[in-house]
Amino acid sequence: MLFSLTQITRRLKTIHTGFEGTTLITCSLLLTVVFCGCVPRTEEDVVVYSALDEEFAYPILEAFERSVDYETSVVGKFDVESTKTVGLVNQILTEQNQPRCDLFWNNEILHTVRLQKEGLLARHDWPVPTDWPRDMISSDSTWCGFAARARVLIVNTKLIDSSEQFPQSVAELLDEKWKDNCAMARPLFGTTATHWAVLRDRLGREVALEQLQTIADNALILSGNKQVAQAVSAGRVAWGLTDTDDAMIEKELGYPVEIVFPDQQPDQPGTLRIPNTLAILKNAPHPVAAHRLANYLMTPQTEDRLAMGPSSQMPISKESKFPPAVLPDTPIRWMKVDFETAAENWDSWAADVAQIYAQQ
Repeated sequence: MLFSLTQITRRLKTIHTGFEGTTLITCSLLLTVVFCGCVPRTEEDVVVYSALDEEFAYPILEAFERSVDYETSVVGKFDVESTKTVGLVNQILTEQNQPRCDLFWNNEILHTVRLQKEGLLARHDWPVPTDWPRDMISSDSTWCGFAARARVLIVNTKLIDSSEQFPQSVAELLDEKWKDNCAMARPLFGTTATHWAVLRDRLGREVALEQLQTIADNALILSGNKQVAQAVSAGRVAWGLTDTDDAMIEKELGYPVEIVFPDQQPDQPGTLRIPNTLAILKNAPHPVAAHRLANYLMTPQTEDRLAMGPSSQMPISKESKFPPAVLPDTPIRWMKVDFETAAENWDSWAADVAQIYAQQ
């Protein structure tokens, strides 16, 4: 659904103020126009497709509207949970000959790279320092990563009461001792799909598919990372693989859970972190406004806002002033990743994975 943050607010205020002198039919017609997305767009408007949850993205986009010294509107489109990134990317692909989207704000990275490989993204001079991690910025300057989440293990401390018994590696999803007592999201969407594309690049295609088949037989497979975190907090399983934001929500709600950053030993690959990404569409209808908004968002201040929120996202910038609550006191070894390589041959890879999880 498309909506303009300022224009909807302005029209609702007008309706409220003048209701006594306005017929119900007229008000209903105006509401229909507003909420169907039929709002006039000027050269200063900017259309954002956002896979980041509306509750987190909306206040930041609204702050951008207030920050400029001229009238501008952000027209946002958000999609549904679990398949939202894929849905938005498919819409961008459908609209490639007549783009409607100016800026794509993805809450992960793999499908942003897919758009890069399709040649649908514009180059941008991202306002980041020269030491920005290489896996957080594209080789051709078409996208940039910020405000990451990590792929972590969430453990129910009533079912596993000793930290020495906590699982410490993603690979333990394959271990028969955890059969039917661990969980993972179906690896077809979101960060779980990204995670296994990265592991395919590290392990090789056949080994990765074999491991996914073993996990399908060994673990409880759920629709999304949120459902995994909730299954663990409810005691349905002892532990699961999820994202830091979903794990933090369960912990903040007071459930008996702990978060483990996996694969920290020297012979292990490290914990995978998956950033938000920004990308401007090639031939965007409002390129000037899109570049301006991209620069506004790619700042330590935006990362701090996301770090302070309930999703506790982890800033990439060294200038960030707010350490997210999810990070432990000890430094984390992050997995070294080439996301551009991980996204190669996505369609055939996704088809193979879908075949394994067709009955899950």
